Amino acid sequence: MRKSRIARVLTLLPFGVVAVLVFGFLIMSLWNWLMPALFGLKQIGFWQALGLFILSKILFGGFGGGAPHRGRHFRRRMLRRWAQMTPEERQKFREELRRDCGHVEPPSPKPAP
Repeated sequence: MRKSRIARVLTLLPFGVVAVLVFGFLIMSLWNWLMPALFGLKQIGFWQALGLFILSKILFGGFGGGAPHRGRHFRRRMLRRWAQMTPEERQKFREELRRDCGHVEPPSPKPAP
């Protein structure tokens, strides 16, 4: 088990390094193409672009792993709550959702071919 984990890390490590290099170069290229022309900002180098990438991941995206699981957990919890509601509570919930989020009709089922 331990050998396979180490082998997997050693196999994926070069892909991770290449991905970081590509994202750094991509961010640098996009910044240097857009920002000076649009906002009059200075061009940046590769390491500054890599720093921007890391900063944006920290502020906005995190470093992976949790996002899909959080969505499943939320959905499962809401389905459990929905199953425990009475029809009156469900109607009240729908009305509050419409009031808070605007009137949104559920999608109509597609007719069978």
